[in-house]
Amino acid sequence: MPAKNSIKIYREDSIYHIYNRGVEKRKIFLDEQDYKVFLTCLKQYLSNPESEPKRQTLQGETLQYHRSKNFFEEIELLSFCLMPNHIHLLIKQKNKDSIKKFTQSLFTRYSIYFNRKYKRSGPLFQGVYKATNVINKDYLLDITRYIHKNPLKYTKNLIESYSSYATYLGLNNTVWINKNVVLDYFNQSTFIKSKNIKSYKEFVEIFKYINEDLDLSSDNTPNLDS
Repeated sequence: MPAKNSIKIYREDSIYHIYNRGVEKRKIFLDEQDYKVFLTCLKQYLSNPESEPKRQTLQGETLQYHRSKNFFEEIELLSFCLMPNHIHLLIKQKNKDSIKKFTQSLFTRYSIYFNRKYKRSGPLFQGVYKATNVINKDYLLDITRYIHKNPLKYTKNLIESYSSYATYLGLNNTVWINKNVVLDYFNQSTFIKSKNIKSYKEFVEIFKYINEDLDLSSDNTPNLDS
């Protein structure tokens, strides 16, 4: 029987929660440079190609910028979180094949970097990544909350995590993250208004679900540390 969420039927103009972890549950980020290299890949793939340099050097690692590998017009990254042994990406795609091409290029490129740096061979990620189609707007809010709270397993300071959370709070302006899709609905949500939740920060860090009013993630989100 196929693994849950491993069979993916992609639709155009749709949002997907993509997640994957290291092979044998091993860490895929071993130091700060590893995180920064992955973030640089995201930036190069998702930024306007006219504004990006042809080459970027990061602590001795040169990352070539390939115009053919840019997904600026195909992919919007709504939120993300990088954990020591797994990754969460919330993606909106324009065309039905965009996510497939984007993830294949991204994960392959990072795996090549990681294997070269640590003198290893073989797959870095555990099989085919998983994908959940986010079709409910309240679940869209919930999944960003889940993604942004993930670092609590390792740190109490969510703002300093390798995630899109600081961008959501307006503490930086990462142009290759589209936070407006989520925050626009947050400001319109009747559920959020009914619970008198004043800010996205309160929603993520303080608000507790009452009788699972909104918590739709229990059957869809994985425990990638187990």
